[in-house]
Amino acid sequence: MSIDWPGLRAAAVAAAGTAYAPYSRLRVGAAGLASNGAVVTGCNVENASFGLTLCAECGLVSALHAAGAGRLIAVSVVAADGAPLVPCGRCRQLLIEAGGAGLLLDSDAGPRELGTLLPDAFTGTDLAERRQLDD
Repeated sequence: MSIDWPGLRAAAVAAAGTAYAPYSRLRVGAAGLASNGAVVTGCNVENASFGLTLCAECGLVSALHAAGAGRLIAVSVVAADGAPLVPCGRCRQLLIEAGGAGLLLDSDAGPRELGTLLPDAFTGTDLAERRQLDD
């Protein structure tokens, strides 16, 4: 599947424009190409109780599942100025479950595989293999 990186970045910038960021004033948008060809987006939503703030990637993953769009193939996360941002650790964990270690992330240096940013990630396989079953 061909990835339109400028188009993904533009969709992420548009999503950043709808962000709710009255505290940090850092508007963040995320756009992802799903396995069914759909482009899904999300934006950050801040909260006065900072721990309840939702990153743009959270909105993106929610939109992916709400649309039934499959798995993520490529993601662009940007500030409102259009410059790529590397997802925080929490969001890397969300994205790896939505797209796997081979998920491509937009960066200034070109696409990067998520697995290089989150090696040895905790996944559903860890749960399945290590879960203690009741006797």
